[in-house]
Amino acid sequence: MDVVQVGKFFYPYMGGIENHLYVLARELGPSVELDVVVSHTSPRTVREVVDGVSVTRCGTLGKLASTPISPGMVLELSKRAYDVVHVHLPNPMGAASYLASHKRRRHRLVVTYHSDIVRQRRLNALYGPLVERLLSRADVVLATSQGLLDASPVLAKFREKSRVVPYGIDLAQFERTPERLAAARDLRARYGGRPILLAVGRLIYYKGFEHAIRALAQVPDAELVIIGDGPLKGELESLARSLGVAERVHLLGDVHNQVIAPHFLAADLYLLPSIAVSEAFGIVQIEAMASGIPVINTRLASGVPFVSRDGETGFTVEPADAGALASAVRRLLEDTALRTRFGEAGRLRAEREFSREVLARRLLAIYRGDSAA
Repeated sequence: MDVVQVGKFFYPYMGGIENHLYVLARELGPSVELDVVVSHTSPRTVREVVDGVSVTRCGTLGKLASTPISPGMVLELSKRAYDVVHVHLPNPMGAASYLASHKRRRHRLVVTYHSDIVRQRRLNALYGPLVERLLSRADVVLATSQGLLDASPVLAKFREKSRVVPYGIDLAQFERTPERLAAARDLRARYGGRPILLAVGRLIYYKGFEHAIRALAQVPDAELVIIGDGPLKGELESLARSLGVAERVHLLGDVHNQVIAPHFLAADLYLLPSIAVSEAFGIVQIEAMASGIPVINTRLASGVPFVSRDGETGFTVEPADAGALASAVRRLLEDTALRTRFGEAGRLRAEREFSREVLARRLLAIYRGDSAA
């Protein structure tokens, strides 16, 4: 099959959907003839091969409401015929480019709907009709979790042709190799051997990191390590100072995905304190589970509680409830056996449900039109 994946950006650009697209493209590569078409971060269109994947980065003239404007994407999608066109949303440029491209309907159109757009109302006013037109034309609409499918008002109109295909990651990245374990020991020593609470993500509103900091104030002796950067860094630092925990809050900035594994292996617990359904899945939970550490997440009407299950691979607490988060942390830090049981269950769940091999197998069945997919 000739397949094109249409995304927003591609590796080495870091982001949840971008990481998913990278893993997916590499895993599908041996089974299909694959192209990836995305926006570039500069005005020049670039064609290259990235880790065996043919990638076209369409020149970007600027941004509108954080959306890259890449008019060349229409031409790229019009150039050749494909058996499968797979568009990843949210991506206004990708949706508009497909709809404007000169493509005969001899291909199968698959759309993965990663999340609703929650806050950007002006963008949604323009983007919403594009999404509806694209989903109307799609042969199959993929949601990344049953929670997203059930909660999204956009997907409600397209349930009959929707399927749930969760994310998958390269689990080998989090294997306990001697080198990674040595690096993890060094990290633990850096924090004095005290319990490490890890959180990863952009420092933006829906991640809820302020509640992790407030919870830390109720958990003596633990260290909170937050990996990621973003506009709320100053506010989070100020909050930590005001609560008297600044010395125990470590904002490390961005750490590349290829070298992040030791941080997971060094941690005792993973925290996902997100507060809004903009957190549609929380792929990073899979990384924590693959590393064998329990997850404490929040009870959102999205895929978040589906990934790490309450009482099986960790605990689920109410969003924006620092007290409940702190209570869950204390319980797990005090119970080594429970922590170990959750960690082992998480690793097993990641292998069964969220590996890149399982993801590719499910998608290839969708591409072929298998009714059981």
